[in-house]
Amino acid sequence: MLKIDADKIGLKFNIYVQPRSSRNQVVGLHGDALKVKIKAPPVEGAANKMCIAVLAKALNVPKSAVEIVSGHSARTKRLLIQTARVDDTDKEIKRIKMAIRSLGSAQK
Repeated sequence: MLKIDADKIGLKFNIYVQPRSSRNQVVGLHGDALKVKIKAPPVEGAANKMCIAVLAKALNVPKSAVEIVSGHSARTKRLLIQTARVDDTDKEIKRIKMAIRSLGSAQK
């Protein structure tokens, strides 16, 4: 089950990245993490950059609001979606949580 933690900065959750995939897509859950398939190889941060871009688009947030806080060189990463900059933070947190949960229930 995907656990989403909220604090004053934003939302934190785990992702599992599968690099060198045929498509960029979020495909559901991998254990307690959201599984993200990306085309980029895990070389010189290319996979991390692509992962941020894919998730920002899927969650309808700016890329600048998405940050990898741990696991930079691992497949399992801890992500932060910053919401502190938004005027109506509570509403935005609810919207993003719903979007994350719907991505987590996507079929593989």
